[in-house]
Amino acid sequence: MPMSKPVILTYEGLKKLEEELEYLKTVKRAEVAEKIKQARAFGDLSENSEYDEAKNEQAFIEGRIATLEAMLKNAKVIDEEDIKLDEVSIGCTVKVFDETYNEEVEYTIVGSAEADPMNNKISDESPIGKALLGKKVGETISVEVPAGVIKLKILEIRR
Repeated sequence: MPMSKPVILTYEGLKKLEEELEYLKTVKRAEVAEKIKQARAFGDLSENSEYDEAKNEQAFIEGRIATLEAMLKNAKVIDEEDIKLDEVSIGCTVKVFDETYNEEVEYTIVGSAEADPMNNKISDESPIGKALLGKKVGETISVEVPAGVIKLKILEIRR
């Protein structure tokens, strides 16, 4: 059996995945089972779009459950005490000055399973996350992003 890549998570990310898994197993499974039961009551399943839709939803939920279970099985939780503050690492928050756009931005570096760019949680595998890892306060880096090359100066690293 091939070894799966570890899924790096913060404690908060672990809790979110566990909550989603519990919700899917307890609430969503029951809801979809009820939809399937109601759709079957309509009769002929060969032309029953409600039945097809419910079965598709069931397949999606079961797939997500399997994905979450695999992620949790391979989870490596970053202990907050292990987060170094002398250099950028997974789990820390980094304040940078974006010299290209002349603004300060904060990023929290997380594993890819937890990434949420809209909330400035960036993956350690993203271009900016990769470039920041291992860097220290005061360093300036250039990063190629879809919009071009940006320059970031690291101002602060914290938990």
